[in-house]
Amino acid sequence: MTNAAALRALHVPGDPLILPNVWDAASARAVQEAGFPALATGSAAVAAVLGYEDGEQTPPGEMFAAIARIARIATVPVTADVERGYGLEPAELAERLCGAGAAGCNLEDSRHDTMVAVDEQARFLSEVRRAAGDDLVINARVDTYILGSKERADAVERGRRYLEAGADCVYPIGLGDPEEIRAFVQEVGGPVNILFRPGVPDPAALAALGVARVSYGHGLHLAAHTYAKRLITAVKEGRDPYASR
Repeated sequence: MTNAAALRALHVPGDPLILPNVWDAASARAVQEAGFPALATGSAAVAAVLGYEDGEQTPPGEMFAAIARIARIATVPVTADVERGYGLEPAELAERLCGAGAAGCNLEDSRHDTMVAVDEQARFLSEVRRAAGDDLVINARVDTYILGSKERADAVERGRRYLEAGADCVYPIGLGDPEEIRAFVQEVGGPVNILFRPGVPDPAALAALGVARVSYGHGLHLAAHTYAKRLITAVKEGRDPYASR
């Protein structure tokens, strides 16, 4: 079984794939050693490690090199958050993802905080699918809850179009209300990824709502960085940084 096939099989509604997003080889090793069956990068976290802001500010070569370093140490499938593809043509995007060792990718439907027209995004996803064949699991992000109308009907329409275009999973980022999640899952007709964050139902509750994938985005990296800053402050103040561990 290919890595992409193995990753695709892990997307089970009601028994979600849990993805604590990673940002470098060290964090990837930690997640892998904890027993998770797949690894997922987060673009904001990787960008921060590389010295860039999120929002396609990272040069593509640096982003794909970071993905490749993670994939090199992985013994499980790796899916990569590549925002909207860094301006690459679909065929080149698919080639570079596969060349970096990724078995899947996140692709979002906004550009510079503006929603991309649904027809344009569906065509883009279709072309990525055509170029990749079955070698990439495409997680199609729907940004309407953070940038658009916030109406479920609009998000569902986009999700359906993206599934028809070849996406394997739909990711309505910003959706967190349990009843809205349940309705979205029922209406979209395909696997759904929910971003876990404070105020969102826990993974067990998301499973009961029919979710197929739960990711953590930039959250774990931010928490780790906040902890590191506390240690650094203690050193600066002459205190034992490890005293309260």
